[in-house]
Amino acid sequence: MALLIGDECINCDVCEPECPNGAISQGDEIYVINPGLCTECVGHHDKPQCIEVCPVDCISKDRDHVENQDALYSKYLRLTG
Repeated sequence: MALLIGDECINCDVCEPECPNGAISQGDEIYVINPGLCTECVGHHDKPQCIEVCPVDCISKDRDHVENQDALYSKYLRLTG
């Protein structure tokens, strides 16, 4: 399952550089996560790094992009070639 940044985002800029897949970018109002690139850090880290550094706890699972661990790992392999 990809992750989603909620409206509570304060645009603090700490999540974007932590994403190993480049899935986080500045949106119109808040940061956004590209579900096609988000692997929840599977293959890179034990925990999603954006969640680890977020000071306002505004990142959650994106219920519109459900993926299991195997699918996330497959996406990691595809992205890292």
